[in-house]
Amino acid sequence: MQQKQAFGRKILEWFGINQRSLPWRTTRDPYKIWLSEVVLQQTRVAQGTAYYNSFTSTFPTIENLANASEDQVLKLWQGLGYYSRARNLHRTAKLVVANYGGIFPDNYKTLLTLPGIGPYTAAAISSICFGEEKAVVDGNVFRVLSRYFGIDKPINSAKEQKHYAELAQQLIQGFDPGIYNQALMEFGALQCKPQSPDCTTCPLLDTCWAYEHHMVKKLPVKLPKKPVINRYFNYIVPLSASNHTVLVQRTQKDIWNKLYEFLLIESEAPIGRDHFFERSDLPVWVDKTQLYLFNDQAWVRKLTHQKIHAFFWIAPNALPPKKIQVPIETLPDFPVHKLIERFLHKFFD
Repeated sequence: MQQKQAFGRKILEWFGINQRSLPWRTTRDPYKIWLSEVVLQQTRVAQGTAYYNSFTSTFPTIENLANASEDQVLKLWQGLGYYSRARNLHRTAKLVVANYGGIFPDNYKTLLTLPGIGPYTAAAISSICFGEEKAVVDGNVFRVLSRYFGIDKPINSAKEQKHYAELAQQLIQGFDPGIYNQALMEFGALQCKPQSPDCTTCPLLDTCWAYEHHMVKKLPVKLPKKPVINRYFNYIVPLSASNHTVLVQRTQKDIWNKLYEFLLIESEAPIGRDHFFERSDLPVWVDKTQLYLFNDQAWVRKLTHQKIHAFFWIAPNALPPKKIQVPIETLPDFPVHKLIERFLHKFFD
């Protein structure tokens, strides 16, 4: 027990000296803490800070966010990836306004019932904003606990994560929950880094199991990742003489749901111009004599378990029937995924 108390005290002492100045550290407003936690999931702090500032500027209150359209929210989120976060952000804002009068629930258990709020986010909000003794467990925390206590259980196994969560809950006892949680996460982000941690300046050096046993580079342990799936997207970009084109919204249960893109034909492999014309699903309104491929190489986007190879086929003087025509100058108003955004900048600029 003394070792665990000493661990917490040293982490807090380190935090008092080394913590970064971040905009969400100046408030205990649950709306802003929640927003920061959602933005920072799978996102570097430097990138996330800009998005956090944009959201708090555009939507200063949760009521502002709840009253926005989904397209507005997705557009502001554009480029951050993992768009389900943005959709859940909007859904939760609406629920908090409708069911709780715009005031966030003040406890971990109720927070877990809201869309997109899992154990980590619920613990962060309840501890920082309401002082509830709930330990956060994220990648930084997994790494610190694994190295310091010499735990070789895989951190990406749901079964083994419970072991880390139980230990983290023991360690938080006796400390200010909100400050302790922030300190431990910051320590993992800045001191006990995934690669090349500076062990020589670490305040836990004398009692760290991994350092003593020369295991810093081998901990934490992870199960092998799932194989990456390659997918090939062929986009048809119709252009009319009146400077109109067509965008469609993705509605299937797949990546980039609710975002806009050009007409899509997915293939099992890259296809050349001649073979593209032979496809049975090529729209009849496409003039094969004018269709051309923009940029000879694929536009690649790497996702967690997928690698998208996109090809953009330009169809001049052609617009599909029964599709809503979009003036080209309004394209920046639509929420689109990164591949479409890159194409728009390259082709139209």
